[in-house]
Amino acid sequence: ISNTIRFKVIKLRNNKKSYRQIASILNMNMSTVRYIIKRYEDRGTIENKRRTGRPKVLNERQRRGIVRQVRANPFTSAGELANMVATTSQRVSESTIRNVLHLTNYYGRTARKKPFISEKNRKKRLEFAKKYSGKSIEFWENVLFTDESKYNIFGSDGRQYVWRKVNEEFKNQNIIPTVKHGGGNVMVWGCVSAKGVGKLVFIEKNMNARMYVDILRQNLGQSVRKLGMENSFLFQHDNDPKHTARVTEEWMLYNVPRRLHTPPQSPDVNIIEHIWQMLHVRIRKHTISNKDSLKKALLEEWDKISLDDIKPLICSMPNRLKAIIEAQGLNTKY
Repeated sequence: ISNTIRFKVIKLRNNKKSYRQIASILNMNMSTVRYIIKRYEDRGTIENKRRTGRPKVLNERQRRGIVRQVRANPFTSAGELANMVATTSQRVSESTIRNVLHLTNYYGRTARKKPFISEKNRKKRLEFAKKYSGKSIEFWENVLFTDESKYNIFGSDGRQYVWRKVNEEFKNQNIIPTVKHGGGNVMVWGCVSAKGVGKLVFIEKNMNARMYVDILRQNLGQSVRKLGMENSFLFQHDNDPKHTARVTEEWMLYNVPRRLHTPPQSPDVNIIEHIWQMLHVRIRKHTISNKDSLKKALLEEWDKISLDDIKPLICSMPNRLKAIIEAQGLNTKY
């Protein structure tokens, strides 16, 4: 019997399948299934018995220790786990470590980056989601989503791998907490609604509240007129200190009376975050060597964003809020 079949037997057993179910799924004799499982439990491996002089395989206690370590710290590498085993027993290869984890449904995956959500903000997110979960698509079609973003001339994806099970990519222990604007060379402000994109504005200096107000004063009116939303839009921005500063609030009071106050650490309720990601992907096909070429690429791709790109994001708002409620205010897939 091949190691592939043995591996499938053990994996099904770890997934709580009975001997009879395993035999049926793999079209095997039930006594063969029992034999494979018993040998694995006795020897801790699906491999044929090694010859004299070869290193001993991991026993059940060592395998449990590896899984326990990954549960406690999913970012532990296979090399670190191998070294951990070597301090108390024989040295094992990284592939052996991976096989042990695969048999318990742990696989090395690129860790998702999501904002760290404090308990205070978790409650605010949950409260917001419950308050607006009953709103119709027509309500969200009148929202003007706004935000700032940064783009690198020479980007780096900053990948880090994590051991996790299927469908557990957004569990708190499996994500990399991020802070906003973690590096880059060109910063932009933009807005988007169900009717299209507004202006894309380049921010040449470190932005403070007064500069933010100037951007709105010079560009918000042009954007809403372009989108035909002068008398109907609901303005959204996040809780960045520049957005909540006194000078901003005073200007907003007289110029943008209808606002949607979204909770902190909640990019998943602002669809423009997905537009920014679209831009990140689409500018990769451009040759970018300096700020000017980056700006040119951003403007070109911004103007190409279509209603077909935007409509699914608008329509996803009810599901986004539902996901936040289901996650009790913690991170979602959005």
